Amino acid sequence: MPAAIRLSLTDARRIAVRGQRLAEPQPRSVVEVVRAQLALQMDPTAAVARTEQLVLWSRLGAYDVAELYRLLYEQGDLFEYRAHIAAIADYALFRDTMRRSPRGDGARSVYLRTWLAENASFRRYVLRELRRRGPLRSRELEDRAVVPYRTGGWNDGKNLTMMLERLWAQGEIAIIGREGAERIWDLAERRYPVEKRVPQAEVARATIDRQLRRSGVARADQFGFALDGRPPGWEPALRTLARERVAIPVEVGDLGGDWFAHAEVLEGDFRPRTTLLSPFDKLVYDRDRTEELFGFRFRLEIYVPKAKREFGYYVLPVLHGDRLVGRIDPFFDRKDRVLRINAVYWEGGPVDIDEPVASLAQWLGAGEVAWP
Repeated sequence: MPAAIRLSLTDARRIAVRGQRLAEPQPRSVVEVVRAQLALQMDPTAAVARTEQLVLWSRLGAYDVAELYRLLYEQGDLFEYRAHIAAIADYALFRDTMRRSPRGDGARSVYLRTWLAENASFRRYVLRELRRRGPLRSRELEDRAVVPYRTGGWNDGKNLTMMLERLWAQGEIAIIGREGAERIWDLAERRYPVEKRVPQAEVARATIDRQLRRSGVARADQFGFALDGRPPGWEPALRTLARERVAIPVEVGDLGGDWFAHAEVLEGDFRPRTTLLSPFDKLVYDRDRTEELFGFRFRLEIYVPKAKREFGYYVLPVLHGDRLVGRIDPFFDRKDRVLRINAVYWEGGPVDIDEPVASLAQWLGAGEVAWP
């Protein structure tokens, strides 16, 4: 393997920010951001806005949220899979994960395979009804489970829900729309493209390449994951990318470990921006990496009892250039159309966040910002 390039922590942070498309120039479209993310996480928590909407705002600025859902459920440029949004152009990478589901020899995977086999007639019924009457909502289907779903968790007895979830995970059915929180299902063959199967080696290579590009710089154990874990063949794929000088070995400050930077993100000028990040944003999603690179300790406190929270329920980190300089605790009061900033916490001194906060308020449709 070629000798590693030495990067300062500042260099590494700038590469990470550029990889996440959080520096200038800003991306131009929703699809461009989704493809750069490879898989954009969805989460319904909306103290400010849903996370998939916030991640797009952090990169695009004010945009039409309705466009995201038009692309997802009407135009078909995007698709929903396992609490993520992906581009239909990348469908082949996710099809490999679908074929493997449920993957592994763990107790849950073994149970799911057994449960599906025991409920083969139930599975056939769901697929038959969707083919004959679809698209359908779950309430338009019957629970015909032969063996109830029992794992000791909160899904026990939710047989129809679990059958739909498993058929979705396996790529046999798809979500083609929503009415509020209710999902509308149809056969995947009516929604997804019919493509020639991509060899696993190509899937592994593309997954590693795209995720390293998204990260900018990362340790070898921090990128290259499909939604069900490492894709088969990931190790030779990483070696090939390193040999071809796509994945560049680097040393980051005095941090240990095998770090890589993506060649395309490594080059180029850094043009800073100041913005706010979703708590699920990929720049801060890996908490250990965030602390190492940015010196910023960040934890999600949504599930922490109110009295024990350190900063707040839905805290947004503040990105200023290549530094995470603080966090705000906001809440969008939809009834009064007020964006309430409950608290602001700085680390290393304040910066001017009037512009990103005003932009966020305007995008949300708030008529006022109430500062603490």
